[in-house]
Amino acid sequence: MQPFVWEGTDKRGVKMKGEQDARNANLLRAELRKLGITPTVVKPRPKPLFGAAGKTIKPKDIAFFSRQMATMMKSGVPIVSALDIIGSGHKNPRMVKLVGQIRADLEGGSSLYEAISRHPVQFDELYRNLVRAGEGAGVLETVLETIANYQENLETLKGKIKKALFYPAMVIAVAILVSAVLLVWVVPQFEDIFKSFGTDLPVFTQMIVAASRFMVGWWWALLLLAIGVIGGSMFAYKRSPQMQYALDKVILRVPVIGQIMHNSSIARFARTTAVTFKAGVPLVEALGIVAGATGNKTYEEAVFRMRDDVSVGYPVNMAMKQVSLFPHMVVQMTAIGEEAGALDTMLFKVAEYFEQEVNNAVDALSSLIEPLIMVFIGTIVGGMVVGMYLPIFKLASAVG
Repeated sequence: MQPFVWEGTDKRGVKMKGEQDARNANLLRAELRKLGITPTVVKPRPKPLFGAAGKTIKPKDIAFFSRQMATMMKSGVPIVSALDIIGSGHKNPRMVKLVGQIRADLEGGSSLYEAISRHPVQFDELYRNLVRAGEGAGVLETVLETIANYQENLETLKGKIKKALFYPAMVIAVAILVSAVLLVWVVPQFEDIFKSFGTDLPVFTQMIVAASRFMVGWWWALLLLAIGVIGGSMFAYKRSPQMQYALDKVILRVPVIGQIMHNSSIARFARTTAVTFKAGVPLVEALGIVAGATGNKTYEEAVFRMRDDVSVGYPVNMAMKQVSLFPHMVVQMTAIGEEAGALDTMLFKVAEYFEQEVNNAVDALSSLIEPLIMVFIGTIVGGMVVGMYLPIFKLASAVG
Protein backbone atom coordinates (compact mmCIF):
# COMPACT_ATOMS: atom_id res chain seq x y z
CA MET A 1 0.00 0.00 0.00
CA GLN A 2 1.22 3.48 -0.89
CA PRO A 3 -0.41 6.93 -0.77
CA PHE A 4 -1.78 8.46 -3.98
CA VAL A 5 -3.27 11.84 -4.82
CA TRP A 6 -6.06 11.96 -7.39
CA GLU A 7 -8.25 14.42 -9.27
CA GLY A 8 -11.45 13.70 -11.16
CA THR A 9 -15.06 14.65 -11.87
CA ASP A 10 -18.27 13.14 -10.57
CA LYS A 11 -21.43 12.39 -12.58
CA ARG A 12 -22.50 16.03 -12.41
CA GLY A 13 -19.14 17.19 -13.78
CA VAL A 14 -18.02 18.66 -10.46
CA LYS A 15 -14.25 18.57 -10.00
CA MET A 16 -13.02 16.56 -7.02
CA LYS A 17 -9.65 15.65 -5.55
CA GLY A 18 -8.30 13.70 -2.60
CA GLU A 19 -5.72 11.31 -1.18
CA GLN A 20 -6.04 7.56 -0.72
CA ASP A 21 -3.85 4.51 -0.11
CA ALA A 22 -3.86 1.80 -2.76
CA ARG A 23 -1.68 -1.04 -4.01
CA ASN A 24 -1.22 0.67 -7.38
CA ALA A 25 -2.68 3.47 -9.53
CA ASN A 26 -4.83 1.16 -11.69
CA LEU A 27 -6.64 -0.34 -8.69
CA LEU A 28 -7.29 3.16 -7.33
CA ARG A 29 -8.76 4.26 -10.71
CA ALA A 30 -11.05 1.25 -10.69
CA GLU A 31 -12.15 1.99 -7.13
CA LEU A 32 -12.87 5.64 -7.99
CA ARG A 33 -14.99 4.60 -11.00
CA LYS A 34 -17.05 2.35 -8.72
CA LEU A 35 -17.78 5.44 -6.65
CA GLY A 36 -18.97 7.33 -9.74
CA ILE A 37 -15.83 9.43 -10.12
CA THR A 38 -14.00 9.69 -13.43
CA PRO A 39 -10.31 10.04 -12.55
CA THR A 40 -8.20 12.48 -14.57
CA VAL A 41 -5.03 12.41 -12.47
CA VAL A 42 -3.78 9.57 -10.25
CA LYS A 43 -0.19 9.78 -9.06
CA PRO A 44 1.88 8.83 -6.00
CA ARG A 45 1.78 11.46 -3.29
CA PRO A 46 5.01 13.50 -3.55
CA LYS A 47 7.30 13.34 -0.56
CA PRO A 48 8.15 16.66 1.13
CA LEU A 49 11.75 17.85 0.82
CA PHE A 50 12.17 18.06 4.61
CA GLY A 51 10.73 15.62 7.11
CA ALA A 52 9.71 13.15 4.43
CA ALA A 53 9.60 10.29 6.88
CA GLY A 54 7.44 12.19 9.33
CA LYS A 55 7.76 12.32 13.08
CA THR A 56 8.89 9.26 14.97
CA ILE A 57 6.20 7.06 16.48
CA LYS A 58 6.07 7.78 20.21
CA PRO A 59 4.58 5.63 23.00
CA LYS A 60 1.68 8.06 23.35
CA ASP A 61 0.84 7.44 19.65
CA ILE A 62 0.60 3.71 20.35
CA ALA A 63 -1.50 4.41 23.47
CA PHE A 64 -3.89 6.54 21.39
CA PHE A 65 -3.99 3.81 18.72
CA SER A 66 -4.93 1.24 21.39
CA ARG A 67 -7.66 3.50 22.76
CA GLN A 68 -9.14 4.07 19.29
CA MET A 69 -9.05 0.36 18.47
CA ALA A 70 -10.73 -0.60 21.75
CA THR A 71 -13.45 2.06 21.37
CA MET A 72 -14.33 1.13 17.78
CA MET A 73 -14.24 -2.62 18.35
CA LYS A 74 -16.52 -2.25 21.39
CA SER A 75 -18.88 -0.25 19.13
CA GLY A 76 -19.04 -3.19 16.71
CA VAL A 77 -16.71 -1.82 14.02
CA PRO A 78 -14.80 -4.68 12.29
CA ILE A 79 -11.08 -4.65 13.05
CA VAL A 80 -10.00 -4.00 9.42
CA SER A 81 -12.45 -1.10 9.10
CA ALA A 82 -11.22 0.27 12.43
CA LEU A 83 -7.64 0.22 11.17
CA ASP A 84 -8.72 1.94 7.96
CA ILE A 85 -10.41 4.74 9.93
CA ILE A 86 -7.45 5.14 12.30
CA GLY A 87 -4.92 5.23 9.46
CA SER A 88 -6.81 7.86 7.50
CA GLY A 89 -7.11 10.09 10.57
CA HIS A 90 -3.41 10.29 11.47
CA LYS A 91 -1.20 13.22 10.47
CA ASN A 92 2.05 11.36 11.08
CA PRO A 93 3.07 9.56 7.84
CA ARG A 94 4.99 6.91 9.79
CA MET A 95 1.95 6.07 11.88
CA VAL A 96 -0.22 5.96 8.75
CA LYS A 97 2.27 3.57 7.13
CA LEU A 98 2.40 1.38 10.26
CA VAL A 99 -1.40 1.10 10.51
CA GLY A 100 -1.59 0.40 6.77
CA GLN A 101 0.91 -2.44 7.06
CA ILE A 102 -1.02 -3.97 9.98
CA ARG A 103 -4.26 -3.72 8.01
CA ALA A 104 -2.65 -5.33 4.94
CA ASP A 105 -1.35 -8.22 7.09
CA LEU A 106 -4.83 -8.77 8.57
CA GLU A 107 -6.37 -8.77 5.09
CA GLY A 108 -3.76 -11.37 4.14
CA GLY A 109 -4.98 -13.72 6.87
CA SER A 110 -2.70 -12.87 9.78
CA SER A 111 -3.96 -12.42 13.33
CA LEU A 112 -3.47 -9.06 15.04
CA TYR A 113 -0.75 -10.62 17.21
CA GLU A 114 1.13 -11.82 14.11
CA ALA A 115 0.67 -8.44 12.41
CA ILE A 116 2.03 -6.35 15.29
CA SER A 117 4.84 -8.86 15.93
CA ARG A 118 6.37 -7.65 12.65
CA HIS A 119 6.87 -4.26 14.35
CA PRO A 120 8.68 -5.06 17.63
CA VAL A 121 10.05 -1.53 18.03
CA GLN A 122 6.57 0.01 18.26
CA PHE A 123 4.86 -2.94 19.99
CA ASP A 124 7.02 -4.34 22.78
CA GLU A 125 6.90 -7.86 24.18
CA LEU A 126 4.34 -6.88 26.83
CA TYR A 127 1.96 -5.42 24.25
CA ARG A 128 2.30 -8.41 21.93
CA ASN A 129 1.70 -10.97 24.67
CA LEU A 130 -1.37 -9.14 25.94
CA VAL A 131 -2.84 -9.05 22.44
CA ARG A 132 -2.10 -12.76 21.98
CA ALA A 133 -3.84 -13.53 25.29
CA GLY A 134 -6.81 -11.35 24.33
CA GLU A 135 -7.22 -13.00 20.93
CA GLY A 136 -6.98 -16.45 22.48
CA ALA A 137 -9.68 -15.66 25.06
CA GLY A 138 -11.91 -13.81 22.59
CA VAL A 139 -11.78 -10.57 24.57
CA LEU A 140 -9.46 -8.54 22.34
CA GLU A 141 -11.39 -5.26 22.68
CA THR A 142 -11.29 -5.53 26.50
CA VAL A 143 -7.57 -6.26 26.46
CA LEU A 144 -6.92 -3.31 24.12
CA GLU A 145 -8.82 -1.04 26.50
CA THR A 146 -6.72 -2.37 29.38
CA ILE A 147 -3.55 -1.75 27.37
CA ALA A 148 -4.70 1.81 26.59
CA ASN A 149 -5.35 2.51 30.28
CA TYR A 150 -1.99 1.02 31.22
CA GLN A 151 -0.05 3.02 28.61
CA GLU A 152 -1.79 6.27 29.48
CA ASN A 153 -1.01 5.80 33.18
CA LEU A 154 2.57 4.88 32.36
CA GLU A 155 3.07 7.95 30.16
CA THR A 156 1.62 10.14 32.91
CA LEU A 157 4.06 8.61 35.39
CA LYS A 158 6.99 9.11 33.02
CA GLY A 159 5.93 12.73 32.55
CA LYS A 160 6.04 13.26 36.31
CA ILE A 161 9.55 11.80 36.54
CA LYS A 162 10.80 13.90 33.62
CA LYS A 163 9.27 17.00 35.20
CA ALA A 164 11.15 16.30 38.43
CA LEU A 165 14.50 15.91 36.64
CA PHE A 166 14.23 18.29 33.69
CA TYR A 167 13.76 21.59 35.52
CA PRO A 168 16.88 21.48 37.72
CA ALA A 169 18.98 20.03 34.89
CA MET A 170 17.91 22.84 32.55
CA VAL A 171 18.56 25.57 35.13
CA ILE A 172 22.02 24.19 35.89
CA ALA A 173 22.79 24.04 32.15
CA VAL A 174 21.71 27.68 31.73
CA ALA A 175 23.85 28.70 34.73
CA ILE A 176 26.88 26.97 33.19
CA LEU A 177 26.21 28.65 29.82
CA VAL A 178 25.90 32.10 31.42
CA SER A 179 29.12 31.52 33.37
CA ALA A 180 30.91 30.51 30.17
CA VAL A 181 29.68 33.67 28.39
CA LEU A 182 30.90 35.82 31.27
CA LEU A 183 34.31 34.14 31.29
CA VAL A 184 34.84 34.33 27.51
CA TRP A 185 33.43 37.77 26.67
CA VAL A 186 32.84 39.87 29.80
CA VAL A 187 35.79 39.11 32.09
CA PRO A 188 38.46 39.91 29.41
CA GLN A 189 37.03 43.42 29.11
CA PHE A 190 37.27 43.89 32.87
CA GLU A 191 40.83 42.55 32.77
CA ASP A 192 41.88 45.38 30.45
CA ILE A 193 40.43 47.86 32.93
CA PHE A 194 42.19 46.19 35.86
CA LYS A 195 45.58 46.54 34.13
CA SER A 196 45.20 50.32 34.18
CA PHE A 197 44.83 50.31 37.97
CA GLY A 198 48.46 49.40 38.51
CA THR A 199 47.69 47.53 41.74
CA ASP A 200 47.57 43.89 42.76
CA LEU A 201 44.20 42.25 42.24
CA PRO A 202 42.38 40.39 45.04
CA VAL A 203 43.02 36.63 45.08
CA PHE A 204 39.40 35.82 44.20
CA THR A 205 39.55 38.14 41.18
CA GLN A 206 42.87 36.61 40.08
CA MET A 207 41.23 33.18 40.14
CA ILE A 208 38.38 34.38 37.93
CA VAL A 209 40.79 36.08 35.51
CA ALA A 210 42.88 32.87 35.30
CA ALA A 211 39.72 30.85 34.60
CA SER A 212 38.76 33.36 31.91
CA ARG A 213 42.14 33.08 30.19
CA PHE A 214 41.89 29.32 30.25
CA MET A 215 38.36 29.42 28.76
CA VAL A 216 39.37 31.88 26.02
CA GLY A 217 42.35 29.75 25.02
CA TRP A 218 40.84 26.30 25.39
CA TRP A 219 37.06 26.68 24.99
CA TRP A 220 37.10 24.49 21.88
CA ALA A 221 38.92 21.69 23.74
CA LEU A 222 36.47 21.90 26.66
CA LEU A 223 33.53 21.78 24.23
CA LEU A 224 34.94 18.73 22.44
CA LEU A 225 35.66 17.09 25.79
CA ALA A 226 32.08 17.71 26.99
CA ILE A 227 30.61 16.34 23.75
CA GLY A 228 32.95 13.33 23.91
CA VAL A 229 32.15 12.55 27.55
CA ILE A 230 28.38 12.92 27.09
CA GLY A 231 28.31 11.05 23.77
CA GLY A 232 30.64 8.32 25.01
CA SER A 233 28.67 7.86 28.21
CA MET A 234 25.38 7.55 26.32
CA PHE A 235 26.93 5.11 23.84
CA ALA A 236 28.41 2.99 26.63
CA TYR A 237 25.20 3.11 28.67
CA LYS A 238 23.09 1.80 25.80
CA ARG A 239 25.48 -1.05 25.05
CA SER A 240 26.72 -2.04 28.49
CA PRO A 241 24.26 -3.82 30.83
CA GLN A 242 26.86 -3.60 33.60
CA MET A 243 27.02 0.19 33.31
CA GLN A 244 23.22 0.43 33.20
CA TYR A 245 22.93 -1.68 36.33
CA ALA A 246 25.62 0.32 38.16
CA LEU A 247 24.13 3.70 37.22
CA ASP A 248 20.57 2.66 38.06
CA LYS A 249 21.79 1.35 41.42
CA VAL A 250 23.50 4.68 42.16
CA ILE A 251 20.37 6.64 41.18
CA LEU A 252 18.30 4.66 43.68
CA ARG A 253 20.64 5.86 46.46
CA VAL A 254 20.45 9.57 45.59
CA PRO A 255 18.49 11.47 48.27
CA VAL A 256 14.91 12.40 47.27
CA ILE A 257 15.43 11.44 43.59
CA GLY A 258 16.23 7.86 44.60
CA GLN A 259 12.97 7.52 46.53
CA ILE A 260 11.01 8.82 43.54
CA MET A 261 12.70 6.24 41.31
CA HIS A 262 11.99 3.47 43.87
CA ASN A 263 8.29 4.38 43.98
CA SER A 264 8.13 4.71 40.20
CA SER A 265 9.63 1.23 39.65
CA ILE A 266 7.27 -0.35 42.20
CA ALA A 267 4.26 1.37 40.60
CA ARG A 268 5.28 0.22 37.12
CA PHE A 269 5.93 -3.32 38.35
CA ALA A 270 2.56 -3.53 40.12
CA ARG A 271 0.50 -2.09 37.27
CA THR A 272 2.23 -4.12 34.55
CA THR A 273 1.93 -7.38 36.51
CA ALA A 274 -1.74 -6.67 37.24
CA VAL A 275 -2.48 -5.94 33.57
CA THR A 276 -0.74 -9.07 32.26
CA PHE A 277 -2.22 -11.34 34.94
CA LYS A 278 -5.72 -9.94 34.38
CA ALA A 279 -5.36 -10.56 30.64
CA GLY A 280 -4.78 -14.27 31.31
CA VAL A 281 -1.02 -14.46 30.84
CA PRO A 282 0.46 -17.18 33.12
CA LEU A 283 2.17 -15.65 36.16
CA VAL A 284 5.68 -16.97 35.45
CA GLU A 285 5.52 -15.72 31.87
CA ALA A 286 4.02 -12.41 33.08
CA LEU A 287 6.93 -11.81 35.45
CA GLY A 288 9.39 -12.40 32.62
CA ILE A 289 7.58 -9.78 30.52
CA VAL A 290 7.20 -7.34 33.42
CA ALA A 291 10.91 -7.23 34.32
CA GLY A 292 11.84 -4.94 31.44
CA ALA A 293 8.95 -2.58 32.15
CA THR A 294 10.14 -1.53 35.62
CA GLY A 295 12.40 1.18 34.17
CA ASN A 296 15.38 0.27 36.38
CA LYS A 297 17.99 -2.47 35.92
CA THR A 298 18.13 -3.20 39.66
CA TYR A 299 14.40 -3.92 39.75
CA GLU A 300 14.59 -5.76 36.43
CA GLU A 301 17.16 -8.19 37.84
CA ALA A 302 15.08 -8.59 41.02
CA VAL A 303 11.92 -9.44 39.05
CA PHE A 304 13.83 -12.06 37.05
CA ARG A 305 14.91 -13.64 40.36
CA MET A 306 11.28 -13.55 41.50
CA ARG A 307 10.23 -15.30 38.30
CA ASP A 308 12.76 -18.07 38.93
CA ASP A 309 11.46 -18.53 42.49
CA VAL A 310 7.79 -18.54 41.40
CA SER A 311 8.57 -21.08 38.66
CA VAL A 312 9.67 -23.60 41.33
CA GLY A 313 6.60 -23.10 43.49
CA TYR A 314 7.20 -20.09 45.73
CA PRO A 315 4.26 -17.67 46.20
CA VAL A 316 4.82 -14.20 44.71
CA ASN A 317 4.92 -12.49 48.10
CA MET A 318 7.63 -14.89 49.31
CA ALA A 319 9.70 -14.32 46.17
CA MET A 320 9.16 -10.58 46.59
CA LYS A 321 10.42 -10.71 50.16
CA GLN A 322 13.63 -12.52 49.09
CA VAL A 323 14.82 -9.72 46.78
CA SER A 324 14.67 -7.12 49.61
CA LEU A 325 13.56 -4.25 47.37
CA PHE A 326 9.83 -4.05 48.00
CA PRO A 327 8.39 -2.35 51.11
CA HIS A 328 6.65 -4.50 53.71
CA MET A 329 3.28 -3.01 52.73
CA VAL A 330 3.66 -4.22 49.12
CA VAL A 331 4.63 -7.73 50.27
CA GLN A 332 1.64 -7.90 52.63
CA MET A 333 -0.87 -6.62 50.07
CA THR A 334 0.46 -9.13 47.54
CA ALA A 335 0.06 -11.94 50.09
CA ILE A 336 -3.54 -10.87 50.79
CA GLY A 337 -4.26 -10.74 47.06
CA GLU A 338 -2.87 -14.23 46.52
CA GLU A 339 -4.84 -15.69 49.42
CA ALA A 340 -8.07 -14.04 48.23
CA GLY A 341 -7.51 -15.02 44.57
CA ALA A 342 -7.50 -11.35 43.58
CA LEU A 343 -3.83 -10.68 42.92
CA ASP A 344 -4.51 -8.37 39.96
CA THR A 345 -6.98 -6.24 41.95
CA MET A 346 -4.56 -5.85 44.86
CA LEU A 347 -1.65 -4.98 42.56
CA PHE A 348 -3.76 -2.31 40.87
CA LYS A 349 -4.29 -0.76 44.32
CA VAL A 350 -0.55 -0.93 44.99
CA ALA A 351 0.12 0.81 41.66
CA GLU A 352 -2.37 3.58 42.41
CA TYR A 353 -0.86 4.17 45.86
CA PHE A 354 2.73 4.42 44.62
CA GLU A 355 1.78 6.54 41.60
CA GLN A 356 0.22 8.99 44.03
CA GLU A 357 3.40 8.83 46.12
CA VAL A 358 5.39 9.77 43.00
CA ASN A 359 3.03 12.69 42.31
CA ASN A 360 3.39 13.97 45.89
CA ALA A 361 7.18 13.54 45.88
CA VAL A 362 7.52 15.41 42.57
CA ASP A 363 5.43 18.31 43.86
CA ALA A 364 7.47 18.40 47.08
CA LEU A 365 10.73 18.23 45.12
CA SER A 366 9.67 21.15 42.93
CA SER A 367 8.98 23.27 46.03
CA LEU A 368 12.26 22.22 47.65
CA ILE A 369 14.50 22.59 44.64
CA GLU A 370 13.51 26.13 43.58
CA PRO A 371 15.29 27.90 46.48
CA LEU A 372 18.29 25.55 46.11
CA ILE A 373 18.55 26.46 42.44
CA MET A 374 18.40 30.16 43.26
CA VAL A 375 21.23 29.67 45.76
CA PHE A 376 23.24 27.76 43.13
CA ILE A 377 22.79 30.45 40.49
CA GLY A 378 23.51 33.20 43.00
CA THR A 379 26.70 31.50 44.13
CA ILE A 380 28.06 30.84 40.62
CA VAL A 381 26.97 33.89 38.64
CA GLY A 382 26.77 36.30 41.59
CA GLY A 383 30.20 35.20 42.80
CA MET A 384 31.73 36.02 39.42
CA VAL A 385 30.10 39.46 39.37
CA VAL A 386 31.34 40.22 42.89
CA GLY A 387 34.83 39.03 41.92
CA MET A 388 34.87 41.48 39.01
CA TYR A 389 33.89 44.42 41.19
CA LEU A 390 36.23 43.66 44.11
CA PRO A 391 39.19 45.57 42.54
CA ILE A 392 36.92 48.58 42.00
CA PHE A 393 35.81 48.49 45.64
CA LYS A 394 39.45 48.12 46.72
CA LEU A 395 40.53 51.08 44.56
CA ALA A 396 37.67 53.24 45.84
CA SER A 397 38.62 52.53 49.47
CA ALA A 398 42.28 53.29 48.73
CA VAL A 399 41.36 56.62 47.09
CA GLY A 400 39.01 57.43 49.98
